[in-house]
Amino acid sequence: MNWLEAFILGIIQGLTEFLPISSTGHLYLGRHLFGLDEAGLFLDTMLHIGTLLAVFIYYKEEFIKILKKPFSKLTFLLIVGTIPAVVIGLLFKDYFEEISKTGVTIGWEFLITGFFLYIAESIKAGSKRMENITYTDAFVIGSFQAVAIFPAISRSGMTIVAGLFRKLDRSTAAYFSFLLSTPAIAGAVVLQCFDLVGGNTENISTGALIIGTLSSAFFGYIAVSWMINYLKKHSLKIFAYYVWGLGFLILTLQFTGVF
Repeated sequence: MNWLEAFILGIIQGLTEFLPISSTGHLYLGRHLFGLDEAGLFLDTMLHIGTLLAVFIYYKEEFIKILKKPFSKLTFLLIVGTIPAVVIGLLFKDYFEEISKTGVTIGWEFLITGFFLYIAESIKAGSKRMENITYTDAFVIGSFQAVAIFPAISRSGMTIVAGLFRKLDRSTAAYFSFLLSTPAIAGAVVLQCFDLVGGNTENISTGALIIGTLSSAFFGYIAVSWMINYLKKHSLKIFAYYVWGLGFLILTLQFTGVF
């Protein structure tokens, strides 16, 4: 893998981790396009570290508050919201890893993501701000996040939709969604690191890995900031149309044997 391919994969990871269109699904397609289906776990780990860095930088004030007051309400909201994904992830880890490798279901999963994004726009706008989020809200949003363990169901899309269901205002739904992504991404990185121990790492240059990681961090930061502001006044339907089109294209290619 050369530095340009690493840079492009970093862009894909950074943008699609926080735009509601599924980073895992797009990374699978990106690797397939470049003929890098075996690029592997080490690359994925570094790209996830990049997006984790983006979230830490964007939410630095919140994390400083958590460090100063580790038993605050925000800390427990993140814990409660993370529990469903931890339970589902540990119980069905092998199954989800297998379907992620084959990509056989991603067309359908893109369609499911689009369905939830579309119906979210029929929900009457709520007014809950960060200070009004309850533990029930956090658990429901976290349960939607757990569904996104399927490779092409968007984590950010599902959690934003869940936030709207729970009557968070639109920007707060995105804001809490991305904040809740931190333990989820960190957990994925830790699990990947365990898998890497004792395994064979890919023959990828250090330079390509650094470029991919920095690209993921830079574009991830842009995506977080842009999406929070975008959702204040704009619809999720444009993303629904996009993933529907992508899903139908993938299913067509699979049906014809091209993909």
